[in-house]
Amino acid sequence: MERTAILHDDGKWRCPWPGTDPFYVAYHDQEWGVPEYDGRALYEKLILDGFQAGLSWITILRKRERFREVFDGFEPGRIVHYGPEKVAALMADPGIIRNKAKVEGTIIGARLWLEIEEKQGFSRYLWNFLDGKPIQNTPRAIGDVPAETPLSQTISKDLKARGFKFVGPTIVYAFMQAVGMANDHLVDCFRHAECAELGRKGHPG
Repeated sequence: MERTAILHDDGKWRCPWPGTDPFYVAYHDQEWGVPEYDGRALYEKLILDGFQAGLSWITILRKRERFREVFDGFEPGRIVHYGPEKVAALMADPGIIRNKAKVEGTIIGARLWLEIEEKQGFSRYLWNFLDGKPIQNTPRAIGDVPAETPLSQTISKDLKARGFKFVGPTIVYAFMQAVGMANDHLVDCFRHAECAELGRKGHPG
């Protein structure tokens, strides 16, 4: 894989990691790095990043719609009521990643999400670690982007202490990048400036 931004046929420079796969490029252009402030959407992304552990993100991305279908749109209020029969049905579904520990971690996460949402709001809870503002990094090459940071370690530690599963510091940092808490588009990528502008006002709450 290239290490620096690559020029595509449409004349735009992009981060190298999506390559030229149209599906992956669309995700890069439309979602990755965009500040996300919706609590349910943040729960979904955190859970999917947990399912990614040991796999590539494109694998999860291609299964995301099926995940949404069988996990009731990642609505914590519904997932929290999943019992053994539902877990068994999920484990029999070839359209998702069939890992029982991760499925059960999703249910645990739903309960914890509801607790945090009631007290302060899940979105505000996460964004408070950053004082509500995205971190604007300036990487010029993939090698400039860390796998984890002291902040992702702090957030990971807090999530684990609350009982969340599959939230190690590397997973948490990938999550932070995806939901725009850390702008890690390469500076030569056309989305770097756009995502920086989207995050300028910070968390609305």
